[in-house]
Amino acid sequence: MRFRAKIVDLACLNHFSRVINTIAKLAKTCTLRLTDSKLYFILVDKVANGGVSMWCDLCQGNFFDEFQMEGVAAEHNEIYLELMPENLSRALKTAQSAKAVKIKLTNKHCPCLRVAVELVSIYLPALKTMKSVVERMKNLSNSIVIEANLSGEMNLKIETDLVSVTTHFKDLGNPPWASEDGCQSSAQGRDLESMAEARIDIKKLQQLLAGQQVNPTKALCNIVSKRIVHFILLHEDVSLQYFIPALA
Repeated sequence: MRFRAKIVDLACLNHFSRVINTIAKLAKTCTLRLTDSKLYFILVDKVANGGVSMWCDLCQGNFFDEFQMEGVAAEHNEIYLELMPENLSRALKTAQSAKAVKIKLTNKHCPCLRVAVELVSIYLPALKTMKSVVERMKNLSNSIVIEANLSGEMNLKIETDLVSVTTHFKDLGNPPWASEDGCQSSAQGRDLESMAEARIDIKKLQQLLAGQQVNPTKALCNIVSKRIVHFILLHEDVSLQYFIPALA
């Protein structure tokens, strides 16, 4: 059995999330039936025990930009899963500002749905240079915008009523994450120039740059638009990860 789907349109993602939120309020567990054209959420309790029944069907073409599935056999091209709608609802809530969301059937220990948020990963410039820039900007603003794209470009920006300052970095490179299971998909079909951005507390960024003594051989960050910036510093057998949430 195989299943993978992708939602790119924000309105479709919000609509799908609202449907799942509604189902989560009606049922703790339900059966998800997948066909090549529809998704069915089904709940059938024992009527003798006063149970209720629920049936919700969605045309996949109204929600998903990509939708691929293979059932147990060609003559029975369907997949049945038991799931907790609340868990799926929580996963979708974390993706409300994402550029795209991928949903995939995995089977590591047992069959389950995996929700992955697409992000932009980029190598950082020299940390000493970045530290110097941030220290200057810290005197002008309490927050900083970090944005990057899949062309190896990153900008550090501050904007106030009195001043607007941007530092540009080019040719930084993007990590070659595996497109199969990684959160960052291959460049094909994506706008390489489109920026993912997050506004974060500049003091928290300055604290990382000033306090780290790992002297990493590689440093990179993952940006989920308007959600979080995830920094990774690598040096031989040391891996330091630092998460800064986006400001509202």
